[in-house]
Amino acid sequence: MTIRLNGSTSGYAQLDSAAVGGNNTLVLPTTNGTANQALVTDGSGTLSFADRGRMTLATAQNSTSGTSIDFTGIPSWVKRVTVMFDGVSTNGTSPPQIQIGDSGGIETTGYICSNSVIVASVGTANFTTGFGIGVSTGQWGATRVVGGSIALTLLNLATNTWSASGSVGSSDITAMYVTAGAKSLSATLDRVRITTVNGTDTFDAGSINILYEG
Repeated sequence: MTIRLNGSTSGYAQLDSAAVGGNNTLVLPTTNGTANQALVTDGSGTLSFADRGRMTLATAQNSTSGTSIDFTGIPSWVKRVTVMFDGVSTNGTSPPQIQIGDSGGIETTGYICSNSVIVASVGTANFTTGFGIGVSTGQWGATRVVGGSIALTLLNLATNTWSASGSVGSSDITAMYVTAGAKSLSATLDRVRITTVNGTDTFDAGSINILYEG
């Protein structure tokens, strides 16, 4: 069977039924959905609008001043956030860290994180206030300049638990910082902050951006 809808001036749109022996019924949704949503089925013929998988690049922020860089307004459908660093430096010895948060604000405790720096020898450090990027035992300083990315991935929707993994490399010495960890939020993630462990050292070079996807 064919259903043909004639255009208002010319042409037409046509729907053809599949060549099957049985009957198929599709129940349309009662709303128009929102921008960038797509029709999905529940497997029984009922259609609804849902957010489709997509990637969004935020606006890069210069990391040339201030004690923190915030990215807010991250949509609730996001399942992965990649934090990217380009020539980032600070003016002190306190290592950078990534913190996440929800509508209640940035959360500064409860992180399970370990960071290792690979140089002539390997140094390690644990972090509980964020996802640390630089080991604090003499392996971070005002001359350090890094680039790379750390991916934050939703691990458990029910508990708003996020895992972190990734690495950044240094241009002033032969070193790479490797980060891994996890953190549960009190609600849906909607913001990310890049700061330092002591919260007072300032950024003095480079840029930072995030890419989020659902």
